[in-house]
Amino acid sequence: MTFELVVWHAAGPVSRGEALAASEKAAPHPSVAAFAKDLAERVPGVDVSDNGRAVVRMTAEQADEVSGLVYGLARAHGLTCYDVDRELVVNLGPLGVYRDMQLHTGDGMQVVDPDLGLVRDALERLSPQNPFAALVVFGKHFIQVSPEGGGFELEYKDSVAGTLSKTDLSALSEVQQAFEEYATGSQAFLGRHAWT
Repeated sequence: MTFELVVWHAAGPVSRGEALAASEKAAPHPSVAAFAKDLAERVPGVDVSDNGRAVVRMTAEQADEVSGLVYGLARAHGLTCYDVDRELVVNLGPLGVYRDMQLHTGDGMQVVDPDLGLVRDALERLSPQNPFAALVVFGKHFIQVSPEGGGFELEYKDSVAGTLSKTDLSALSEVQQAFEEYATGSQAFLGRHAWT
């Protein structure tokens, strides 16, 4: 099985629905060529084509390691990235307030400094094949969710205080709101729900 990421220069944030069409219409940009060259130097033998947009193809064995590198290099070069298999777009912004915050999903996606749209969209993909999503600020705190019993189990850990709290939510919109609040530095989600 082959995984594919498409990288191109976009004028601003692109929605999931717009991503594939926008990338196919992408005009050549020097940052795309620089990205493709940079990636080829770091991962010799990776399949990268460059014709206004860079298309990166990788095997299942390469996917976790190479995808993380692609997301990071795309951001470093000021480019947008579309994960064709997950149907998720990694925009340059808007970002949360925590530098180096990481998004982790149960199907292996790992993105440093994820944009808020990606976080929202990744939560929509929770399923038995993708059994969790987490935003992590290592050494400080994290928020994590798992589908459970027709709803969601939400966890918040404050590593500094040494506490782990859990609550059950029924609606995905509540989970998305909690994740956005966490990412933007608000703790309103802690006061809004009953935690154990």
